[in-house]
Order: sequence, then C-alpha cells, then structure tokens
Amino acid sequence: MSEQASEAARRSILLLPDVLISQIAAGEVIERPASVVKELLENALDAGSKHIELRLEDGGMQRIVVSDDGMGIPAQELALALTRHATSKIRNLEELEQVQSLGFRGEALASIASVARTLLRSRSAHEEHAWLLDSATGAIEPAAGAQGTRVEVLDLYAATPARRKFLKSAATEAGHAIEALRRVAIAHPRVSFRVQSEQRVVLAWPQQGWQQRVSTGMGVGSEQAESLIAFDSGDTAVLRLFGLLGHPERAKSRSDKQYFYVNGRFVRDRLLQAAMRQAYRDVLHHDLQASWCVFLNISPELVDVNVHPSKFEVRFRDPQAVFRFIALQLADVLKGSGASTGDFKQLEQAPTPRTASSSNVSSKGQQGWLSLYASSAPSDLSALSKQHVVSEPKQSPITDQQPSPEAADDASELPILGVALAQLHGVYLLAQNKSGLVIVDMHAAHERITYEQLKQAYNGQSLQVQQLLVPLRVRAQESDVAMVEQARELLLQLGLDLEPGGPQALVLRAVPSLLARGDLAAVVHDVLQALQAGSADLVLGSARDALLASWACHASVRANRQLSLSEMNALLRLMEQTPGSDRCNHGRPTWIHIGIDQLDRWLMRGR
Repeated sequence: MSEQASEAARRSILLLPDVLISQIAAGEVIERPASVVKELLENALDAGSKHIELRLEDGGMQRIVVSDDGMGIPAQELALALTRHATSKIRNLEELEQVQSLGFRGEALASIASVARTLLRSRSAHEEHAWLLDSATGAIEPAAGAQGTRVEVLDLYAATPARRKFLKSAATEAGHAIEALRRVAIAHPRVSFRVQSEQRVVLAWPQQGWQQRVSTGMGVGSEQAESLIAFDSGDTAVLRLFGLLGHPERAKSRSDKQYFYVNGRFVRDRLLQAAMRQAYRDVLHHDLQASWCVFLNISPELVDVNVHPSKFEVRFRDPQAVFRFIALQLADVLKGSGASTGDFKQLEQAPTPRTASSSNVSSKGQQGWLSLYASSAPSDLSALSKQHVVSEPKQSPITDQQPSPEAADDASELPILGVALAQLHGVYLLAQNKSGLVIVDMHAAHERITYEQLKQAYNGQSLQVQQLLVPLRVRAQESDVAMVEQARELLLQLGLDLEPGGPQALVLRAVPSLLARGDLAAVVHDVLQALQAGSADLVLGSARDALLASWACHASVRANRQLSLSEMNALLRLMEQTPGSDRCNHGRPTWIHIGIDQLDRWLMRGR
C-alpha cells in the first residue's frame, strides 16, 4: 500500500457519541432479557421492597415489567435515574469498598434505556401521585400509581437489531429470565415474588424462612428436601457460612442446582466452585454433581465486588483463606453430621432437615477470620513421613469388641448399626438393629475406616521431603512460570521444590515423600491450577489423600474373606466411630438400612 493510500485510510481519533458509549456498555451488562430482569430486581431490592412482580411477554423480548413497593424515586431525580454513572448507592471510594447494596455502578438503567424503550414510573412516600419518565422522549409527566417503582422495557434491542439475532426462542429466554429471578429470590426470603409469563402466573412465592425459600428456590421435591443437610457456622463480626447441602446419595450428572451467594449476591466464581468440589471430594462418587445452596457473609472490605459490570464475579483479599475455610468446614459437615453420623441418627428418627453447627468457626471467628486455617504448613500436610513406611501397608486389624451376638435378642440394647448376624456371599455383612436390617458392604466400609486411620497416622508427624534423583522438567506458559516464582516460598513450606527453568519451563526438584512415587507431572499440573485459585496446600493434601485411599483399598477386607461374628461386630463399631464411614473413598454407599415395616410390606405380613 502506498504512503498516500495509507494516509488516506487512516481515520481521525474522535470522541464517541454518548448513545454509542451507552450501547457499548450495554453489551457488557445486557446480554439477554434475563440480564434486564436481574438488574431491575436488584434495584427493587435495594429500594427496600417487600413484594416484587415480574411480567414477561415473548420471553421478555417484547415486554418486561418489574413492579415493586419500595421507597420510590422522587420526581426531581427521575431523569438522573436513566443517566450513566448516576446512583444513590455510593458517594466515594470508601463507600465503594464497603458497598453492601446489590447495585452500585449506576449503569443498569442507562444501559437498558440505550437498547430499548424504557418507561419508568415511580412514587416516593411523600408525593401525592407517581411520575412517569419515557426514555424515548425524556418527558416526565404525572401518573397514577402506588408507592414504589414500575419499570417497563419494550422491544428489547430495537435500537441494536444485530444483537437480537443472538437471542433464542421465547420459551428459552423466558426460562433464563425466571432462573435469574430464582437466583435473586433465594437470597431474599423476606420478600414475596410473583412471575407472570404470557398472561399466566408461573411462580408465586410468599415471604418464607430461609430454609424453606432455599428448598423452594432449588426446586427440590419434598423427599429430597428432607435429605438436605442444613448447616450454620454461626454469626461473627466478619463472616458466616450457612446453607443447605445435598446428600451425596442424591447426586446427579447435572450441576443445575448449585447456588453460591456472597453477601446476598449470586456469584459464579471458580475459587468457590473449587472449594465446593473439594468439600465433596471424599463423599461424592466420580463425576456426579451434588445440589447445594451456600451463603457466605463476609465483611465488605475483605471482598471486591467491583470486578465486572455483570457483578457475577468477586475477588477476595485472601482467596486461599476463603478456599480453606469453605472446603474444610463443609467437608466436616458432610463427613460428620451430614453424611455419616447424621444418617445413623436418622435410624433413630432424627428431625429433618438435619442441622450441623461448627462451633469452632464461631469461636475462632471472634479472633479474626483470616487466622482460620492460616498456618503455612496445614495439619493435613505436616503429617507426611517417609515413603517406605507405608509402601507396604498392613491390613487394619479388626479385633473383638462388644456387644455379643446374643444381644440381638434385646432390641432396646442394640447399637445404632446393630449386631452382626451373618455374611452373605462373602461380600455383605448382615446386622440387626432395633428398627430393622442393616446390610454392609464389608470391603467398602473397611476401606473408609482404613483410609481415615492412615490419614490420622500421618497427621501430627513432621513433613518429610524427598529430593528427586533426576529433576522433572515440565513445559509451562509464561504466566504459570511467573506465578510459581511468586509462590516459591509457599511451595517450599509445602515440601515442593518447584522453580522456573526458563521462560516456558518449570523444574521440580523435590516433593513430599508420600508423593514421590506418584504422577509428578500431574502433581505439577494440579498445583498450577491450585495457585490460580490460591489453594496449593489443599491440592497437595488431595494428592496425598489419593495415595492413601489407594493403599487403604488394598489394605482392607477383601471379598470372600470369612469373618467371625466378633470381627463383624468390631467392624460395625468402627463404622459408628469413623467420620464419613457411610461412604467409601470413591463415594459409594457402605451400608443400607431396611426397616422392619418395609420387610413386612414386601412379605405382606401383618402385625
């Protein structure tokens, strides 16, 4: 291209028109009708509303109406409400860093008005009537209306028709819009919601308690709702973790019923998702997905919500501490009150949903939440010892324990899992408890017991590091190399000597002894992913536990091994004492219970 042609092709730098600026900003905020619904609902909640209604026509593409009974907008402020970067929610940087409202950027209404005709009708408490603002003309006129605000969005993307081509069918868009309301409504049980789509009421939720609203919002049936595990860490000055966890036995292949909230805001965050996977790791089978709804209330100064215009993302001041707190607390709930002893108690007609409280959370939280699990070498890693100590694991002993088989004659004296009766095909243990029959997979149960015993054996011991005779060189991206260099001190504390080996390479020189015979390349890969989430210590702990789980499998009771009644009873007692013993290391159930009433029904026996 000639110099003259190149000069002619050059375009001058000009300021963009305000309308185009708003339409560009709308592309980040208003992805589809559901985005409009989310933003309008958040504004309604920030206004202190107690009742909110949503109406959709043509999936929201033709018409969206959100009405509330909140404080309303004074007439003199209506025009500003549709202006970019105009908001009542923050005044300065200090308020931004302490923000607790759902909306605060001052972009939503302006973005909506830039791509669709928007009618804003509002009445504040001290006004005699409402006022109506039409975005198409800018005119403000008196109007009828009760206290609160009504926003009507017409013909979405009429001003930017190219964007409309990316929308789906009316039914699909309506589904996304209703899901957007569901996500918002779950976190606000004291507000009633009503949704009308195509002249038909599709949702009507009254004010509810939080557990009832979560169950309703998750769309679980009554039977599944009874299996949800309620937990609450207790409220402190800086954080609280509470919610409902789906029982591992109810897990499915889809992840459509997973909700995480930070300070009442629904978020999609990789770190939080990773923490939930870590919590379920020891009790969930393979790639199944559990249902859960978890709320993290945290001091606003410890989390940044001003990460993206959609406000779906957050950034924590100390992501590693948050990850460890969530993962370890919920793992304890699932292994303890939820997925282990909770099931034993259910045999004694425990109330549902089951509730677990972590007393250590509330007591430690008073000292400052950042100190929780803050040691550089956590207890689940400090227990590693030399490889040869456990490379030939011995079978965990099963010794004589009471009660004796004769105790089965007195049902009132039976332990929770009962008294052993016999073996079935060398695989299952049959036991009688006071309410029926208990069937135990002997290998799976003993595998969990052995696994937990191995972990306890390593906990509390000093960290043993093994130098590699031949350092392992791994290719990596420049960003990964820089990340490892910054985290080198932490990795050394975890027994991992990993350092840059060039612009696109890492060199592994030493690992914790227990991992020395594992897949070292996989360990490096996992650690890189963990560093991105700020949780390298837990990933190393997971790698260690994976090896222990493998050894526990080999060291446990095998099929067709004949056990005496005393040995069977000892296994039952160990199960009752071991956290998480209702599932093996791979997430499979270790036992089932069949009530005597069920047996009577099967055999048509009257009593």
